[in-house]
Amino acid sequence: MGKQKQKQKPERRSVRTLVFGSILMLAGAFFAGPALAAEFSVYKSPWCGCCSGWIEEMEKAGHTASVTDLEDLEDIKRLAGVPEPLQSCHTAIVEGYVVEGHVPAADIERMLAERPDALGISVPGMPMGSPGMGGDPEPFDVLLFKADGTASVYARY
Repeated sequence: MGKQKQKQKPERRSVRTLVFGSILMLAGAFFAGPALAAEFSVYKSPWCGCCSGWIEEMEKAGHTASVTDLEDLEDIKRLAGVPEPLQSCHTAIVEGYVVEGHVPAADIERMLAERPDALGISVPGMPMGSPGMGGDPEPFDVLLFKADGTASVYARY
């Protein structure tokens, strides 16, 4: 009987250790911020306040940004493969994907987690209420686009 008690004690400790370790991991995930904090390379006009607002929104979500101000963004958009109808005021590159315009952080994080076969995502134009734009919200779509220029709705707001 003495041997049985010795076997039970380590099992109880293992369960306690497992439960305690799980609680610590969950607490760490809760307080650590976004699961997929990323670093963005952002290209924007030096005069665009809404672009700076979008960058602030990304930083609030736990991401970091390296910003390059350019007088003309046409070459960056062309090199990044952003189709003209999907263009907006700023272009960002994150982990090999293009993020065009005022895309919400949650959609970027979803894209980075899912890793779709796409060139990137875009919020065409500058819709009011999108991250960094302010104003009365208007409906807008986040579009997933491929290198061949095709696009599909990734999220709706």
